[in-house]
Amino acid sequence: MPSPNNRTILAVGAGVAILAAIILALIFGRGDTSPEAPPAAKGGLTVDVAEAPTLEPTRELRCFVDGQFVGMATLSDCARRNGLATEALDVGLDETGALAAAPTAAFAPPPTLPAQVAVLPPEPSVATPTPSVQPAQPGGNACLRHTGSDWRSLSNNMSLNACVQALYAGTCVRPGDAQYGRWGETTLRLVPRRVEQSGDNVRFRTLAEQDRSCNFPGLN
Repeated sequence: MPSPNNRTILAVGAGVAILAAIILALIFGRGDTSPEAPPAAKGGLTVDVAEAPTLEPTRELRCFVDGQFVGMATLSDCARRNGLATEALDVGLDETGALAAAPTAAFAPPPTLPAQVAVLPPEPSVATPTPSVQPAQPGGNACLRHTGSDWRSLSNNMSLNACVQALYAGTCVRPGDAQYGRWGETTLRLVPRRVEQSGDNVRFRTLAEQDRSCNFPGLN
């Protein structure tokens, strides 16, 4: 039969073992409970250009009027300074990486239309046979890109959707900027998040929406 001293030693040992087990369970069961760093702590504030129009109305942006930076302002105040509705402003990141608002194509007005090239009738020739001309594909027109100084032809026969893709697929522009093209007698204009079209080179309407990767999923 164990003596009282032995029983005391056994009881103390059992208590220590139980206490150690509890401590180990707490340590390993707790895991890493440190809160995840907020996005701002990982690399600064990130603003999705596609979501810019839904920003808080009290947030201030870099405001441009007549192509000039006029200071920080809310979207509604910047629109008021430009004499426009808020929907007429393009919102996104400017060349400094800051959120900015500017009227559509404020920095890039429509260029002069390409000169019409007169087609002269061929001189009559008896010895040289006239080559047969293949008919143009239905719906095809000339597709041109404006380089900033002149017009360059991409194709003499291209569909409207193919022309938009050839001109602008994978390309995004900043607020207030624009890139121009022509499809037949229609002026095309790339502005933030969309391509617009115009029959008179003055009034533009949306032709296709652009996604966050600068592509046009709605065009085949």
